[in-house]
Amino acid sequence: MASGDTLVVFTPLHNEPPASNAATIDLRNQHPVLDFDTTTGESAVFSTIMPRNYAGGGVTVYVHWAASTATTGTIGWLVGFERIGTALDIDADSFAADNTVTAATVSGTSGIVVITNTTFTDGADMDSVAVGEAFRLKITRDVAGDSAAGDAELLAVEIKET
Repeated sequence: MASGDTLVVFTPLHNEPPASNAATIDLRNQHPVLDFDTTTGESAVFSTIMPRNYAGGGVTVYVHWAASTATTGTIGWLVGFERIGTALDIDADSFAADNTVTAATVSGTSGIVVITNTTFTDGADMDSVAVGEAFRLKITRDVAGDSAAGDAELLAVEIKET
């Protein structure tokens, strides 16, 4: 697969909510979104298999989001991989350390989508996820690192080959 090619896309309907502090499903003009609170680090979890056409290098995770009501301030995200493969005991979470999507300024117009990203290097940074292996991706609003009031609405997550 070539650098920059899309490997995986997740939408709000792919979410497998964690047992606590889960982002909540909502609709915005019939668009499914996941609402992330402004004061609690709520999360969404997505599962899939790393495609066979993945070349084994790093990846960039793009987060497509909008502010629910804010037209000022910033919103940031934390993103972490969990390799399931064939060795993980799935009775407990085992996510690698989060990478930070630097807080970005919300649009001055409510409803405009902002796309921000973070890059993962191959190996421990992305929990050593390999071709053909199951993995999970966790997205959490970085409430300690952003300043926008109200919910952040997640519309999609895209993983691209770096």
